[in-house]
Amino acid sequence: MNLVLGDLGVLVAFVASLFGVITLAAGLYEDRPAVRRTARWYAYLVLGGSVLAVFAMERALITRDFDVQYVAEVGSHRTPALYNIAALWSSLEGSILLWHVILSGFLVATVVKFRKQLDDQLVGWALLTIFVVSTFFAFLMLSPADPFQQSVLPPDFIDGPGPNPLLQNHPLMVIHPPMLYLGYVGFTVPFAFAIAALVTGRLGEGWLVSTRRWTLIAWGFLTLGIILGAWWSYEVLGWGGYWAWDPVENASFLPWLTGTAYLHSVMVQERRGMLRVWNLSLVCATFALTILGTFLTRSGVLDSVHAFSNSLIGPMLLGFFALVVLVTCGLIAWRGDELRSPGRIDSPVSREGAFLVNNLLFGAFAFVVLLGTVFPLVLESVTGDLVRVGEPFFNTMARPIGLALLFLMAVAPVLPWRKASLETLAQRLHWPAWIGVGCALLSVLLGARGVSALVAFGLAGFAAGSAGRQVVLATRRQGWRGLVGRTNGGMVVHLGVVAIAFGLAASQSYATESTESLRVGDTMEVAGHTFELVALRQEETARASVSTAEVLIDGEDVYAPAISEFPNAGQAIGTPSVRTSLRQDIYLSLGPGTDFEEGVVSLRVIVAPMVVWLWIGGTMMFVGTFLSAFPGRRRDPLDPVSAPAAIELEGAAP
Repeated sequence: MNLVLGDLGVLVAFVASLFGVITLAAGLYEDRPAVRRTARWYAYLVLGGSVLAVFAMERALITRDFDVQYVAEVGSHRTPALYNIAALWSSLEGSILLWHVILSGFLVATVVKFRKQLDDQLVGWALLTIFVVSTFFAFLMLSPADPFQQSVLPPDFIDGPGPNPLLQNHPLMVIHPPMLYLGYVGFTVPFAFAIAALVTGRLGEGWLVSTRRWTLIAWGFLTLGIILGAWWSYEVLGWGGYWAWDPVENASFLPWLTGTAYLHSVMVQERRGMLRVWNLSLVCATFALTILGTFLTRSGVLDSVHAFSNSLIGPMLLGFFALVVLVTCGLIAWRGDELRSPGRIDSPVSREGAFLVNNLLFGAFAFVVLLGTVFPLVLESVTGDLVRVGEPFFNTMARPIGLALLFLMAVAPVLPWRKASLETLAQRLHWPAWIGVGCALLSVLLGARGVSALVAFGLAGFAAGSAGRQVVLATRRQGWRGLVGRTNGGMVVHLGVVAIAFGLAASQSYATESTESLRVGDTMEVAGHTFELVALRQEETARASVSTAEVLIDGEDVYAPAISEFPNAGQAIGTPSVRTSLRQDIYLSLGPGTDFEEGVVSLRVIVAPMVVWLWIGGTMMFVGTFLSAFPGRRRDPLDPVSAPAAIELEGAAP
């Protein structure tokens, strides 16, 4: 039953996507609006097919229908219900199914949003682009990533292995991947409208305005997905950190960088009609990088806890990525003359000048991450040599760029358009600068180590003062509405970034770490805290054999780091014990040398301040994104001080 329903759903989604492409292509070629309007019904069919396929897979997972090969590979009677549902996206085929159902949701949302403009060729080409992407991913599910293959079970088969043990021991795995996919897939909509603008030659600000909220929402979910992924890594993997520049982490970070640059850069085009090539390139690059990220995580080319096994899907994703890049570059080259900006930067000390520098910094950041991620793969494929690019490279290259971006975050919001005077800057940056100096001095008094940490604290305070100043002024003028709108909500996002900057600088500058071998009754001291091993216990559960060390901290709280051995896992899985407060985290894990039979554990203790500010900052960024999506005090769209209006005014000036 599940196999039949699943295959039917995938087939309906593919056929409807294909017919949507054919119908829109014919309607656009023959300029027949009535034909183009019928494509909306295919969008509903695509969504219906995808939802049916997801329903069939979830039903198969919940009922442990091992006739479905995917369930036989990732399902188990021992898996808790919550993680059994999340097993949908725990492996290759299910993750592609999740991708497509989210894409079909965005497709229908686009049809509904622009239902009154379906006759418009711009909307028609945008829908055609989304249908093409949908056809590609639906085709993947028909062939190399078929989630509904019939399994061939051995006679002694009793139960499946369940998902990867690392993916079924923390609730974050239930929400982290869907959030990340909502961000990944959401960028399809602005990409589609960018392609439509290039094809139709309507290269003004119209398509930007139409997709502003779509881009913000996609970026917000991608931000949340990345933060939740870092939190999961911190809580689950036991290495004591939250970001290791893992290639698959980088795969999600790359489109975030280009998407962030685009969100800033697009304001210049809306206001002054400038940076058109930049904006088209950035939004198309963001979508292309989501495809590249999908290739990296699902082709098996990476050795990562996040990556899946080798499959024929890899070459197809790489080919689709190449097609996206070639089509985008070709269209931009074709429209090159028309993309020349009618406006110009009057002064580098202006908001548009700051946004241009912002673009360059984010572009350099993305290049560094892309180089460190992809270069080893290219070198290995050409020479066969295995090369690793680790944290030292990324930290060395990323740190100065990050500090420069913090400085820009402080200065750019107070800069006026066109040109700024030194008097204006001095007045607006007076108190933010003093706040930055105060933060730097306080960090020295508290024992900050290293020039980078000192500069980071100072610049974070500077940026916090600047963003806080903007929020205070806006709320004074507008009341609660001072928190909504692109500019005001953007300042909330900036404050979230500042919170993350403080958390990064503090947790790396002040962290104390120690590892000792203990027996029951032994104690150790770290950063003024006393840790006593009070008990060891072992227990058998339906899922795993769990060995736990009970550690009494400061005679008050008991922590319980553990090691679990799953029947179908190749190695023991450590589970750290973490206690979080606004001031500091105390992180305990069991390391190599732990032997419960001998009654000895290797206890690793990390005391790191302000780690929780990473998660608080990420939440602020997510909330600020949605505040930005709501209209604040908006200008009349007929009077946007955009490029044509600016030129007219300049020409009329005496």
